[in-house]
Amino acid sequence: MPSPLGDRVRELRRKKGLTLEALAERVGSSKSYMWEIENKDVARPSAEKLHLIAIALDTTTDYLIIADDVTEADATDKAFFRKYRKMDTKDKEKLREMLKILDTDDQ
Repeated sequence: MPSPLGDRVRELRRKKGLTLEALAERVGSSKSYMWEIENKDVARPSAEKLHLIAIALDTTTDYLIIADDVTEADATDKAFFRKYRKMDTKDKEKLREMLKILDTDDQ
């Protein structure tokens, strides 16, 4: 029987259109290990592996380990901001300009 962690990993993997093999490759793990995480209650990934899974699925470790106060939308926003912080200044400015165009509150 899968754990809540396994259910969330499977759900996010499918939403991203990833196979187990593709996720395993992104995480640097085996397909069988990823299958165990999704399908067995006993699979307990290390903090490092959990972090890699979260990055591969554009989410946070908080969301994966079922922090009840963390929604999928919150986790997606945090993952986006994590990517944003790594961008160079020029790309950040381009993104800010795109957001201004999309912002309907000012119109």
